[in-house]
Amino acid sequence: MVVPANDVAGAKQGQWTYQTYATLPEDGRRYEIINGVLYMTPSPDEWHQTTVGLVFRYLATQIEDSGLGRVYIAPFDIELVPDVVVQPDVCVILNAHRERVTFTRIIGVPDLVVEVVSPGTVSYDRREKQDAYAHAGVTEYWLVDSAARTIEVLVLEESHYRSLGVFEGEGLLPSSIVPQITAQAHQFFSSW
Repeated sequence: MVVPANDVAGAKQGQWTYQTYATLPEDGRRYEIINGVLYMTPSPDEWHQTTVGLVFRYLATQIEDSGLGRVYIAPFDIELVPDVVVQPDVCVILNAHRERVTFTRIIGVPDLVVEVVSPGTVSYDRREKQDAYAHAGVTEYWLVDSAARTIEVLVLEESHYRSLGVFEGEGLLPSSIVPQITAQAHQFFSSW
């Protein structure tokens, strides 16, 4: 379960920024900041990691191999704004925005963010992170549920997301940022 990291030494809750976050010692935990609040996220399970790998592999083939941009996999920090630092499972930066990528993190908005939800993160991914992504201007957001074997595709309209649908099986995923993607939902789930 994602919980506020109230016991971590550093800034007061509500005042965390990338600068204070970057001073945290490596303690084996995963942290993110939403609106200045430091959260601790759980370690992913096998289903989660397998699904993340399949999503990354597909997007890397479609985007990197075609020369359209870069695909990143967690953990890699994205500083949407100074008090919002996230580590989405997978994200895409198209060539038009490559200046946002630095050696240590992405500073600014990715073109596509993918979160693989689990029972311990689904509320956080659908509330805090979804709101943060919309507020920052992330164009497209995929919520992948490895247990239900579904993918919801959300696109930003003004300052809110609109669902293009929940896709499963042979359902084709629409993409507003990479229209040539013709993936079927089942491609992102292990047959193991």
